[in-house]
Formats: sequence, structure tokens, C-alpha cells
Amino acid sequence: MTMTYAALLRGINVSGHKKVPMAELRELLAALGHRDVRTYLQSGNAVFTTDAEDSEDALATALERAVEQHFGFSVDCLVRSGAYLAAVADACPFPAAELEGKQLHVTYFSRPVTADRFTSVDPAAYLPEEFRLGDRALYLYAPDGLGRSKLAEVLARPALLKGISATTRNWNTVAKLVEMTR
Repeated sequence: MTMTYAALLRGINVSGHKKVPMAELRELLAALGHRDVRTYLQSGNAVFTTDAEDSEDALATALERAVEQHFGFSVDCLVRSGAYLAAVADACPFPAAELEGKQLHVTYFSRPVTADRFTSVDPAAYLPEEFRLGDRALYLYAPDGLGRSKLAEVLARPALLKGISATTRNWNTVAKLVEMTR
């Protein structure tokens, strides 16, 4: 059965390190046996189809190994089905249609997280910024954008994310990946 997935690579092509040209990423995915490979922007978003019956985690692990072998550095990768991406977008607790794409973000996690992980974060201290948890995802409303968000800084602390991989996309990218995986 053919499935469509998005690969989300964490922390590439930012701050002058971990350069992964999108053409080479497309070639790597094709070499792994995937088809209809397309990339979006330069920040590690790829969409592909595959007949492989591997789990999302197995597909991500194969891509991580290929990136490390080809480029010589490791990169955390998450692979998510188009259906999952659409479900995350549909479940957004914030009024996405009323906000600018830079104001709303989704952090995708490698595994489910519970509210217990974030008990040290006092939401009232960061208002009007807010966050909500979803299915292996965290929604962040940052009215002044991610770059100015104090809440985003706190939520990205290694102590809070210990034992999981996480990568964040703004709402424009979330919506585009949903569109590309339909």
C-alpha cells in the first residue's frame, strides 16, 4: 500500500552549520526507495511516497543513517504520515485562520508527551503567549513570533525535552506540508 509521508529534519541549514542541500536530500530519499520526493523550503522538509511497510520510526532511522553517512553529521529526523499531519492541523486549539503563520507553531515530538513534563512552566508568566499539548505535538501561540518568544525558549530547554526528539514548524509550513501530503 502506497503511503505519503513528510520527513522533518531538525536543525539543518540554520546558523551556518549542518548544511543539507535540498537536491541532495531528495536524492537520499530516492536512494532509500522512496518516490515522488519533493522538498519545501531549505529547512529540512521533504515529502515522499513509499510502498515500504516500515513504521514512521523505522523510516526516520533509515533517513538519519543516510544523512550521517552522506554528510558526515547526525541529524534528528521525524517522519509523519500525511494523515497524522492533517489530524494535528485539524486539532489546533488556536484560531489558526485568524492568525499570521509566524504567530502559530507546532513542535512535533518523537513520542507522546504528557503535561507532567511541563509542570515547571508557569503559563501565566508568559501571557499572552500560550501553549497546548496534542498528539505527539505542542502548539505554541507566540504573537510576536518565535524569535521573540520567551515561552519558546523555556519550552526548548534540554531538561524539558530530555529523551525525545523535537522539531518546530511555523503554521505556514504546517499547512503546506498537509497540502503536499494529500
